[in-house]
Amino acid sequence: MRATIRQYFTWSFAVTAIGLVLAVWLGWREGGTAGALSFGVIAAVLAVLEISLSFDNAIVNANKLETMAPVWRRRFLTWGILIAVFGMRIVFPLAVVVVAAGVGPWEAVRLAAAEPQEYARIMEEAHLSITAFGGTFLMMVALSFFIDEEKEVDWIGGLERRLRRAAGVQGLQIGLVLVVLASFAAALPPAETGTFLFSAILGLLCFLAIDMLGNWLDAADAARGTAAAGGLGAFLYLEVLDASFSFDGVIGAFAVTKNLFLIAIGLGIGAMYVRSMTIMLVEKKTLAEFRYLEHGAFYSILVLSVLMFSQALVHVPELITGLLGAGLIGLALAASIRHNRAAQRARDAAGAAEEEAA
Repeated sequence: MRATIRQYFTWSFAVTAIGLVLAVWLGWREGGTAGALSFGVIAAVLAVLEISLSFDNAIVNANKLETMAPVWRRRFLTWGILIAVFGMRIVFPLAVVVVAAGVGPWEAVRLAAAEPQEYARIMEEAHLSITAFGGTFLMMVALSFFIDEEKEVDWIGGLERRLRRAAGVQGLQIGLVLVVLASFAAALPPAETGTFLFSAILGLLCFLAIDMLGNWLDAADAARGTAAAGGLGAFLYLEVLDASFSFDGVIGAFAVTKNLFLIAIGLGIGAMYVRSMTIMLVEKKTLAEFRYLEHGAFYSILVLSVLMFSQALVHVPELITGLLGAGLIGLALAASIRHNRAAQRARDAAGAAEEEAA
């Protein structure tokens, strides 16, 4: 078992070592020995924060990767992780400052290095738009899983069966999301309503565009006689999904430290562990072994989307977000284990009955 863990997490351990060395070096430059120790601890805390917030992301990634063409699976696990680490943890916070403050990229880098308090203030001002976009995209992801006629396994039977049967209602997911958006928008100050709704609609349009692109590309593959496995559309879907998960972690990280480079190191370490968990889940076929684990991940996504909307009104500590997600996945894992044991007992009983009959 230990050899297997080393096999899947070798790169994660290496990135952890390099990242912590960089964090300690940054801290030493800022404040000597005390700064080095402080920065090392903060980087470790941010890595744990990212892992706790993104474990459900690893499960959803694994589910999608199982149906992807091998070439696109490799591309996601190589290019995709580079986009996730460097794009979302470094370029995205800089891009937010460029747009929100109307400054150039180099000025944004200067702010991050020389005026971290001002940089964090600009990021905080963009929080409403970020949470509205990310919350909408994630809610559409979760509802599309539950409102699906082809879904065969139900964990919370009564609720999920009703949602599955309602899948024939055209545009039901969009309608439910719009109701939620209208409810939160009504509770916001009038000055913030337009920004919230505009960003949320962009999140909805982004999900629909990627969904349509994926369906079109799969249909094109089928027309050419090839397997209709996920390709570019699935790749883009996973990248935007990762971005939506990352919004909360990036914003929450500024509550721990104002140093963008330290944030990038800590969250980058966490992102590597998410990648390793994704590969392990795919290769060990864990989702097939634990039938409700995927359900727990999508319930976690649904809860995360509501919490992101709620942050437009009140501050929700990242600890609560991480614990709720981990708790739902833990409950799903326990339910899966109970199901497997019951199925095994049934098989044993059937085998014993056949032996007695013989």
